[in-house]
Amino acid sequence: MLEVEDLAKSYPGPDGARSDVLRIARFSLGAGQERALRGESGCGKTTFLNLLAGILAADSGRILIEGADMAGLPEPSRDRLRAAKLGYIFQTFNLLQGYTVIENVVLGMSFSPLGADFAHARELLVRVGLGHRLDHFPRQLSTGQQQRVAVARALANRPRLVLADEPTGNLDRRNSRESLALIREACRENGTALLLVSHDEEVLGQFSAVEDFASLNLALAARGP
Repeated sequence: MLEVEDLAKSYPGPDGARSDVLRIARFSLGAGQERALRGESGCGKTTFLNLLAGILAADSGRILIEGADMAGLPEPSRDRLRAAKLGYIFQTFNLLQGYTVIENVVLGMSFSPLGADFAHARELLVRVGLGHRLDHFPRQLSTGQQQRVAVARALANRPRLVLADEPTGNLDRRNSRESLALIREACRENGTALLLVSHDEEVLGQFSAVEDFASLNLALAARGP
């Protein structure tokens, strides 16, 4: 369901010359599969996820999501494809502080072809153990509870692919294990593919399919030691 070919991203330096930050020759993920990518800060893994999600525009290459080329679309079309096919779990949660828990989930749904569905949002929040917190604001929740809202929001549009960027990085060990188990279980129940990036060996150890991102990113190899 995900096919990446010859993907490249660069940024201009202080002297105006462009510097490659990411070059991926090939990467794929099947429908319903899960995979983890290992990588330290600065290796380009967040850039990779942002390219897959259409948040960043690629310099070149293809990102096929169920046949649609995210990399070849203009920004408004990338936004629509992301809303229709993807869920994204950020390390920093990115919850809107002026909106309640259920409003945060419903707002994400409003951009999808399915539209806002309060009943489905409520069902998801009950599923993640927050049925009693629907009208609370993010500031009134613990860190672990905020992550559960982020998980519910990522699943709200019934995505075909969930991207998780260090999703347990701001959690203690107990909440980290619970949150990761919840993400994986919810993806399996819905037949959703999961791509997670992390530097945490405890998190990575829970996946049978783990790949070093440095081995994928040819831009790192080109820089040398």
